[in-house]
Amino acid sequence: MSKVIFVPHGGGPKPVMGDAAHAGLTACLQHMGAQLKGAKALLVISAHWEAAEVTLSAQSEPDMLYDYYNFPPAAYALQYPAPGAPELAKQVHSMLLQQGISCQLEHQRGYDHGTFIPLMLMAPKADIPVLQMSLRADLDPQAHVELGKALAPLLAQGVMVIGSGLSFHSFAAMRATDKTEPLARSKVFDDWLNGTVLQHNEAGLIAWEQAPEARYCHPREEHLLPLHVCFGVAQKAQLEAKNFYQETLFGVMNSGFIWH
Repeated sequence: MSKVIFVPHGGGPKPVMGDAAHAGLTACLQHMGAQLKGAKALLVISAHWEAAEVTLSAQSEPDMLYDYYNFPPAAYALQYPAPGAPELAKQVHSMLLQQGISCQLEHQRGYDHGTFIPLMLMAPKADIPVLQMSLRADLDPQAHVELGKALAPLLAQGVMVIGSGLSFHSFAAMRATDKTEPLARSKVFDDWLNGTVLQHNEAGLIAWEQAPEARYCHPREEHLLPLHVCFGVAQKAQLEAKNFYQETLFGVMNSGFIWH
């Protein structure tokens, strides 16, 4: 089992609440659950957690963090009781420090929706230990690729790496009434992103801001950078990339990738 996945996690809790616009993504993530077979643990890099330095959740039984707003009460009763992975957190902490990457352990933060929403669909039994990892708050693309490379040895011990974000993340564009322009501009960026990832173009991904429509699609890049971490893991492990999800979501193009 040597797999890395970048998953689009959709809008808040909508993928698990029967939202019609998320039906395609929901079905895709459920189907992707087969890819987790054999994983001894899941390391999830969530777009919804940023810290001054790389931070790892180290509790054995994480609570839930409902980090979304203005949804029905049922959205705040969702549960994902997967065990944490405190020993793995300590191992990764030591491993990253040895490679010169500043990091710390955190003992209180629960699973945010970047983690529990996709996993409720991909691993509904909640029986695989989960280690949640933050982004670096400086949002440095090269640093996140290098972080991924440092994590690559984990694949050999059965740890699966999942980046959770969105390949397009602009609220203004997603909320636009007329989706003609957002769809066209998002497709330009999505085409570039697919070419860059599938051709293993590390320099191109690091310089993503120079891509066509880059800042239109990501006014702020926290939802893109989990992809950089996944890309780094896959580059170091010499894995092949494949697009497993490419469709309109919020009226714009979004993609998901798997490496194995």
